[in-house]
Amino acid sequence: MKDIDLFQLGYGLATGAQEEDTKRGLAQSCDPVIAPNSVENTDRDDHFVRRDGAVFAGTHLIIEVVEGAGLDDEARIQQAFRDCVDACGATLLHIHTHKFSPQGVSGVAVLAESHISVHTWPEIGYGAFDVFMCGDAQPWKAVDVLAKAFETADIRVRELKRGEGLIPG
Repeated sequence: MKDIDLFQLGYGLATGAQEEDTKRGLAQSCDPVIAPNSVENTDRDDHFVRRDGAVFAGTHLIIEVVEGAGLDDEARIQQAFRDCVDACGATLLHIHTHKFSPQGVSGVAVLAESHISVHTWPEIGYGAFDVFMCGDAQPWKAVDVLAKAFETADIRVRELKRGEGLIPG
């Protein structure tokens, strides 16, 4: 790949910054004052979560669907992704799924707020979902959506606050 090709892709050859970073003012000089685009600036229009005095990149739910139905159905999984996006107040950018033979589906819904992903083992009624969202999205609302979509009451959830502790609250 030639340097001109990299430039056309939007990569800054000297810094590794992407073109949109310089347009948004992210490639700035080091200034001891909190810069307008600094994640420490509470007036910044970003997608960091500020909750209970903490600032973190987003909420990542590890959701296990146990004794679920329909976990081999791509269309059902894609609709569950769409329903999660709607319920959580997120923004869907793209869905991609892949059906395995003889069974199982992997997939991802790319969101403006991050992603939802899955890998299923329908032969044992198990689906491993990740729901990671930042900003004002409400990822916990995906839990009930997935329970209903896959007809189970056995949903197991663990929460991670991604980037917790990196930025003072």
